[in-house]
Amino acid sequence: MKIGMMSFAHMHAYSYADSIMQIPGVELVAIFDEDQGRRSELAKVYKTTCYSDQSEFLKLDLDAVIICSENSRHKEMVINAANAKKHILCEKPIATNLKDAEEMIRVCEDNQVILQVAYPVRFSSPIQQIKEMVDHGELGEIVAFRTTNRGQNPGGWFIEEQLSGGGAVLDHTVHMVDIMRWLLNEEVTEVHAMVDSYFHQVEIDDAGLLTLEFNNGVIASHDASWSRFAEYPMWGDVTIEVIGTKQTVKVDAFAEHLRVFSNKDKSLEHHFFGNDMDFGLILDFIDCVKVGRAPSITGFDGLKSLEVALAAYESSKLRKTICL
Repeated sequence: MKIGMMSFAHMHAYSYADSIMQIPGVELVAIFDEDQGRRSELAKVYKTTCYSDQSEFLKLDLDAVIICSENSRHKEMVINAANAKKHILCEKPIATNLKDAEEMIRVCEDNQVILQVAYPVRFSSPIQQIKEMVDHGELGEIVAFRTTNRGQNPGGWFIEEQLSGGGAVLDHTVHMVDIMRWLLNEEVTEVHAMVDSYFHQVEIDDAGLLTLEFNNGVIASHDASWSRFAEYPMWGDVTIEVIGTKQTVKVDAFAEHLRVFSNKDKSLEHHFFGNDMDFGLILDFIDCVKVGRAPSITGFDGLKSLEVALAAYESSKLRKTICL
């Protein structure tokens, strides 16, 4: 299978590319990136051809592309790739507004190409274990969720609203909303949120607290932030507590780590040894393209999680609950 990558603006691109290099029968044929410095480095690291012209890149014989651009450019690249008949894995969030997301989904459907959204948390072993428990009824009826996604401020284009579409709340809400939707098979109907910049002197939001209600009455809280400082021993966290009528289970997707003390810049570091969820995401996408099945995480999944994040901004601005 021949894969191309479109932009390494998002840091996840490196992990996805590394994953491709590990899969037998899959080749990273080419990379498109408009940044000259990145192109030079990527050509050396991945020993592949790098292109600065998007149309020239899309003329190549590629089965699929992985898009890791700035959020605001997802629409452009997805539509161009779809029109070039390439299957697509697009970094989250799917877009910066719902209208763009809907158009992206429609164009991919019209061209009969796969559009999968990159939510690697679904491929975390602890998260998959809790999915099995829920599906088998071991928790009973789900009553509520508590979730967190608190990391470090990535800086760069992430804090430029024109490129990112939003700060920590957009960046760190879509993951956990996707997981809750996946566990419940229900949609969020109400969103109430407080969003602001608390930890950094930036114009964009770096934290938010959300309360959600699903159409079956399940309630949820979500803590999204860039609250981890640079010296923190690991990037951040992804946690979910599922409260059921039979039992309550709490999962920390990054809990599998060793605590390493040293005299380096960080005296304490957490070395993760759990499964590689990014690798799981890429394996799933490759299999999806290979057998021609519907994607595990659809464009619609991306749209619905984006809808909740955008509603959080509206709720905070208007100081009221938003009904979806």
